[in-house]
Amino acid sequence: MSRRTVTVTAVALAVVSALLLTGCGADAPPKGPVGPPSARGEAVAPAGGSPFWVDPESDAVRQMRRYEAQGRAEDARVLKRIADRPVADWPSGADPVPEITRAVRGAAAQNRTAVFVAYNIPHRDCGMYSAGGAHDAAAYRGWVDSFASALGGSSAIVVLEPDAVPHVVDGCTPGQYHDERYSLLAEAVERLKRQPRTRVYLDAGNPAWIDDPGKLVEPLRRAGVARADGFSLNVSNFQTNDVVRAFGARLSGLLGGTRFTVDTSRNGDGPLPGDRADAWCNPPGRSLGVPPTDRTGDELVDAYLWIKRPGDSDGQCRGGPSAGTWWPEYALGLARRAKS
Repeated sequence: MSRRTVTVTAVALAVVSALLLTGCGADAPPKGPVGPPSARGEAVAPAGGSPFWVDPESDAVRQMRRYEAQGRAEDARVLKRIADRPVADWPSGADPVPEITRAVRGAAAQNRTAVFVAYNIPHRDCGMYSAGGAHDAAAYRGWVDSFASALGGSSAIVVLEPDAVPHVVDGCTPGQYHDERYSLLAEAVERLKRQPRTRVYLDAGNPAWIDDPGKLVEPLRRAGVARADGFSLNVSNFQTNDVVRAFGARLSGLLGGTRFTVDTSRNGDGPLPGDRADAWCNPPGRSLGVPPTDRTGDELVDAYLWIKRPGDSDGQCRGGPSAGTWWPEYALGLARRAKS
């Protein structure tokens, strides 16, 4: 996704376990397991005791396997800093059900919480790097209903529509779509909250994008934040935790104490220095931030989450592939510079 800013248990069934296990390649495999569980495609207990689910078939895990097969043991070790952490799932395509079902089943087998991003609003991203979304309002309502139904009674967090509210606030989304967007977001919050164990956080951008939290209050209210569990900040961006928490506290106060989550996936070194218009897009020299946890030490912050998948491109800038495409070189850079 892009940003218009200067910075955007129960034991598993045997069949499921069999599907998750992978072979060791074309050569005759050595006896016994090789490498860490993540590299073998097995269920992973998140590093650091996080309550969130780790996908054992993520791009980072698959890349680790490739590095191991190539004899790049050190690169595989470094990438483990991403592969063993829980990262949000962004269901794509017209039917989100298969992807969500796989994730909630995997999470339920470990008594963990799956984290998702619902990102399919019509006129998404103002036609920029992550353009797309549902064809129209009816298609979006159907997609959200399928999304919510697939969650069932599983424990889940949904970050709802990154960019959607801020793009209204900054004027990027044309005015004729504003009322429809607010209605669709409010309806999505209401539909998702029918699921008994789903928490919903409505995206509110980041402090370097909409720098006055007061500008977000009425838009978030119209988008249904009162029925949600809170709002999300810093999705796909690089603002430091201190800056984001301060901004979030101000916005929370204006909303009567609403809680929030922070995307810490790539903010370990903060934003790219300098006043640059493309600072949000694949900036060099960045690092992983605080690993996902619900132990934030802040009564207003429900969780630090890795919403942006570290290693996914922001778009075709600085030599990157299309938005959302796995970029192993960038992932390695983030992981090498990580402080935890």
